[in-house]
Amino acid sequence: MTAKKITQVTAFAGKGGAGKTTCAAATALYYSSQGQKTLAISTDATPSLAHIFATAAGHEAVRVTANLYFSEIGAEEARHLWDGKFGRDVYRVFSSLVDIGYAEFVDFMASMLPGLAEEFMVDYIRELAEENCYDAIVWDTAPLGQTLALLGTPALLTKHLRMAPRIYTSLKTGRGTKESILNIIGRWEALSAADMSFLRQGVDFNIVAIAEALAVNQLDGIFAELDKYKFKVSRLIINNVVKQADSAFLREKSAQQEGYLELMRSKYAKLLVTELPLFPHEVRGLEKIGQIASLLY
Repeated sequence: MTAKKITQVTAFAGKGGAGKTTCAAATALYYSSQGQKTLAISTDATPSLAHIFATAAGHEAVRVTANLYFSEIGAEEARHLWDGKFGRDVYRVFSSLVDIGYAEFVDFMASMLPGLAEEFMVDYIRELAEENCYDAIVWDTAPLGQTLALLGTPALLTKHLRMAPRIYTSLKTGRGTKESILNIIGRWEALSAADMSFLRQGVDFNIVAIAEALAVNQLDGIFAELDKYKFKVSRLIINNVVKQADSAFLREKSAQQEGYLELMRSKYAKLLVTELPLFPHEVRGLEKIGQIASLLY
């Protein structure tokens, strides 16, 4: 049986301030200019696609050009989306273990597991890709660490409950349902497994960094995390590289960058490494985003 084709997703990951949102916007603009109906979507807690496109924000898809749309899913929107799909099931599990009201439970989960909403974002983007409403989806990601850890949570819960059946004999069903706790967690586990498979097979990751000591040191952790889960990384983009050192300030900055640039070029030679210049102006609006797109593609 032939597997269902899903829209390919291009994701931009990296530490805050590296320029991943700018690169995501430029990539989406490029795809749309090639005739592809394209959605740029941000799941960062503080999204900035609307600012970069210089238009009004919205978590519903906002049209920028004939083929280009963008959507921002901030923390509050993600919490509501998670609540609608995962929240009630997870509550049935935990309310069988602890006497807690639903509103209190949501607040507790948000404070104890701050990455829980991001798990839903992965699932939301997977569903968008499977719907094939767009030819291309460009994803400006939030930090992946918490999300990846939480995708393994239901499997850990299942293992724990199966290892201690005598202790949990009184917890055969979730509150307000006849379904067993293990079945509820099993469905949650299946969703998490589907999301992890999507991240492995349906997403092409691009890492965005800058040529500074802290950023270079953090790259090892980012690549190790993605490699641990066998995610595809095709490109490293080094942003804000000084190309015209025509002042004492820029000459010093260029000299500082050179060592880090050589290190990254050598260490990640198997990837496509692209260097974007430091611009004297803010990258905002379609014309300036187009300049970035022409350098990337």
